[in-house]
Amino acid sequence: MLFKKNKEESTTQSETVNSRSYNVWTIVGIVLCVLLIPILIINCTLIIKSWVNEDEVPSIGGLSPLIVLTDSMDPTIKSGDIIICKAIEGKDVELKDVISFFDPAGNGSSVVTHRVCGIKEENGIRYFQTIGDNNNVEDRVWVPEGNLVGVWTEFRVPFVGRIALFMQTTGGLLICILLPLGLFLGYELFRRKKEDAGKKEDLEALKRELEALRAQQAGEVARSNETEVSQEQTEG
Repeated sequence: MLFKKNKEESTTQSETVNSRSYNVWTIVGIVLCVLLIPILIINCTLIIKSWVNEDEVPSIGGLSPLIVLTDSMDPTIKSGDIIICKAIEGKDVELKDVISFFDPAGNGSSVVTHRVCGIKEENGIRYFQTIGDNNNVEDRVWVPEGNLVGVWTEFRVPFVGRIALFMQTTGGLLICILLPLGLFLGYELFRRKKEDAGKKEDLEALKRELEALRAQQAGEVARSNETEVSQEQTEG
């Protein structure tokens, strides 16, 4: 009985440790999913939409997530931030708004996010003079309203843009998605295998205990029979 009690205590302690370890890994898995899955969804959405409409900035419900690559807007916006811009008409843009636009001085596909410091209208078309908060001079070329992508909603997530860019690479996909998923699944398989082994060991111990109990009972029956025979012989 002492063996059984010690076994039960040991099993309970083992189950407690396994349960705590499992809970920790479950929390880690949930945190990874919460952080990485939205980034992966955004990346996939942007990639697919960029294939479908090569001349437009991908958007979701009129909102365009953009990854900032330079510090021209520091400290308002920093390199590596993800920002959200909302589609807006050129007539609604005001001075000091932070807008994203196709750079008229660039290759036609690069998007810049700068602050509006001047507005003019020529031949029915609005133009915006822009400047980076971290720059000393205004941008060289005025931005026509046709190049406008949207106005910054003042929502930004620091540093996540670097992760999003890294996840677009093959190595980033392996490290940020497949590796954590593989580790989590591997731990789950290991935990279940260890749990099954523990159950098998407990079952074997129970069988041995039952066999010992049966042997003890058989010995008691044999001794009882010997006592009865001895008494009968004495009375005879």
